[in-house]
Amino acid sequence: MKPIWIVDDDDSIRWVLEKALARENLVTRSFTNARDAMNALQSDTPQVLVSDIRMHGASGLELLQTVKAKYPGLPVIIMTAFSDLESAVAAFQGGAFEYMAKPFDLDKAVELIRRALDESLRESSVEQSMSETPEILGQAPAMQDVFRAIGRLSQSNVTVMITGESGSGKELVARALHKHSPRASQPFIALNTAAIPKDLLESELFGHERGAFTGAQTTRRGRFEQAEGGTLFLDEIGDMPFDLQTRLLRVLSDGHFYRVGGHQPMKANVRVIAATHQNLETRVKDGLFREDLYHRLNVIRLRLPSLRERREDIPLLTKYFLNQSAKQLGVDVKRMSEPALQFLSSLDFPGNVRQLENLCNWITVMAPGQTVEMPDLPQDLVPATVGAVQASVAISGHDAPVSNHENLPNATLANGSSVPDKSAYRSGESWVSLLEAEATAMLAEGQSEVIDKLGRCFESVVIKAALRHTHGRKNDAAIRLGIGRNTITRKIQELGIDGVKDE
Repeated sequence: MKPIWIVDDDDSIRWVLEKALARENLVTRSFTNARDAMNALQSDTPQVLVSDIRMHGASGLELLQTVKAKYPGLPVIIMTAFSDLESAVAAFQGGAFEYMAKPFDLDKAVELIRRALDESLRESSVEQSMSETPEILGQAPAMQDVFRAIGRLSQSNVTVMITGESGSGKELVARALHKHSPRASQPFIALNTAAIPKDLLESELFGHERGAFTGAQTTRRGRFEQAEGGTLFLDEIGDMPFDLQTRLLRVLSDGHFYRVGGHQPMKANVRVIAATHQNLETRVKDGLFREDLYHRLNVIRLRLPSLRERREDIPLLTKYFLNQSAKQLGVDVKRMSEPALQFLSSLDFPGNVRQLENLCNWITVMAPGQTVEMPDLPQDLVPATVGAVQASVAISGHDAPVSNHENLPNATLANGSSVPDKSAYRSGESWVSLLEAEATAMLAEGQSEVIDKLGRCFESVVIKAALRHTHGRKNDAAIRLGIGRNTITRKIQELGIDGVKDE
């Protein structure tokens, strides 16, 4: 593991952090100014960098900018004073992992550095995994079975049938089978049989002679000829028209075919890999797929697991797709918060890896901050998946529903009456009506101190919303709410609110 770099012109700060991290068996390297650290980056890199924001010469923000330009995945913790809120905001905008307010609690500082260290090691592990398996990413047991099968088939020319849901990566597996086969130096040709109109598919597969049909002004080589000596991947084979299945069977049987309009037999030296998301056995029973062709294709069957069967791979794939998307757009890489990543890992993803990739592209373009939180995810994704997720604040045995998302489904009041639908939340008077209904229910039940109970509920809801908005930063939340730092601290303690960051 690489050392943790500490950059500060204050000798006492460096000394305290060095000793505290040494007790944790963590190696450190210290710098008295940002310029020396920048120069050291030319030949070395830290695992985590901790830097003061105001120093003689170059500032911590300049160092942060240099680091992120060269090593975007390196966690940088910025140290700043309480009065330096603008600089702290600039640090986050520049991609800082977190900031520590001076003076800081030493134990909490070490804990924060530990979190950054875990993030850095996880990032390094992902990068190593990507370099080791650039074709297909996956650490789940189900994917390891796929990798083993590819290895066993590496020296074989046998026909393979790949099954799996749409978007699960069947073409990637076909390419891997080709790459690790004796035919690797020859062409890999892919054709989605469902994407070609029926009247053109025969010509796409086998080619045509000049004048074979209207518009055939020149002789054209088909995919079998293009893949000569290599591999032909036929995706969505279950959608192939029945009459063309007969011609494909002949090629697989004796290795010969005719161009459309041709009379000279052509010899095909091609390995065929087919794929489908359909149940071919059912299609055979229904008379939609030839049984003899099914057995000819189904020599070796390789089933790809759906993404919900390999949930442990979702963080790895998410990191990869966010990196790829950022490279394509020329922007900084977004980082998922732990709750958001856990939420993604809980989704079923009916579109599988392709859906996750599209989601990561959306996040790269649309998420406002560098760290992606739950509210930053597409609004139609959260309610559609988690259903009626509500944050509740207890009021004398009543759980008063509090929406943490504007698109949540219907809520229910303490008296059992239901809120209309989400459109009601857009009404300027809707929350007042809800408050009136709740107060009426409490009064009807003979409760006392109604104003105090509802007031505490109101304050708790608003403060929690502000803390979510500021990612748990108490000072920022106080500024947004228009109250003092001491006031929000007192109310957080009185109301028992968790998830607050010490600043």
